[in-house]
Amino acid sequence: MPDTSAQPPAAVRYRGRFAPSPTGPLHFGSLVAAVGSYLDARAHQGEWRVRIEDVDGPRTVAGAADHILRTLAGFGFEWDDEVVVQSQRLDRYHAALARLQADDWVYPCACSRSEIAAATTTRSIDGGLRYPGTCRDGLAPGKAARAWRLRVPDEDIGFVDRIQGETRQNPERDVGDVVLLRADGQYAYQLAVVVDDAAQDINTVVRGVDLLDSTARQLWLQRCLGLPTPIYAHLPVVVNAVGEKLSKQTLAEAVDPAQGSVALAATCTFLGHPPPAELRGAPLAEFWRWAIGHWSMSRVPKVRAIYPGVITPG
Repeated sequence: MPDTSAQPPAAVRYRGRFAPSPTGPLHFGSLVAAVGSYLDARAHQGEWRVRIEDVDGPRTVAGAADHILRTLAGFGFEWDDEVVVQSQRLDRYHAALARLQADDWVYPCACSRSEIAAATTTRSIDGGLRYPGTCRDGLAPGKAARAWRLRVPDEDIGFVDRIQGETRQNPERDVGDVVLLRADGQYAYQLAVVVDDAAQDINTVVRGVDLLDSTARQLWLQRCLGLPTPIYAHLPVVVNAVGEKLSKQTLAEAVDPAQGSVALAATCTFLGHPPPAELRGAPLAEFWRWAIGHWSMSRVPKVRAIYPGVITPG
């Protein structure tokens, strides 16, 4: 039976999503996130949607989005509704930013990276420099705005993650005010993901634990915009032999749909659901029936990262 802890009320249909960034082909780590979110949605008779998060134009690779969708289809994923593409929704992010400006939740910032580095050595929870609040009370004389930042609170924001348990963060202390519109004119991920989850009625988010530290900022932004807060579950991420998260930057290899249920069996094993030996290589429809019927979030490892070694399909 599927795990029903911390789920939406029975009267509300589960709506989940998989939201890859088209910076390269789908690799094993991305497949793990896709499988985890898909199984959780289908095990709860819910909807599963796909969103292409290409709001960061400079990092987007031409043709990668189509390649990702073909790979998902090749593995037998079936998504509900049309695929949402962030680069086609900039007007929604503009409207959200305008609302935040009107309500004084954001302010213009003139600081460059080098100026921030000269002003502080304090690191944020995600490894970058914590913004010291230089422009929070207004721009210095002669300075022009480069970006817009969200005012974050000096208070603990917490939630109960379905895998990682209770999580708390003080955004002001741990991160500093967050950029929502960058100096290059690109809308930030934090704004786009909050706007899109609400617009798509996403009420359950299953994603990698590398995004766990972003969640408190997103909860705060949801509050500022008057948007609902989904339920969250953060899956362990796949790392390579030296502990680096699989990504384009770490030269992660693309998964091949020709591997079929062999690759899917590897992802399920990674997620604490090893299938019977006879299902490794079984037809996709047969494998998905087993995986959906046996899915339970309580069996997913709580650890933040795993090197799968021989689990990874070759």
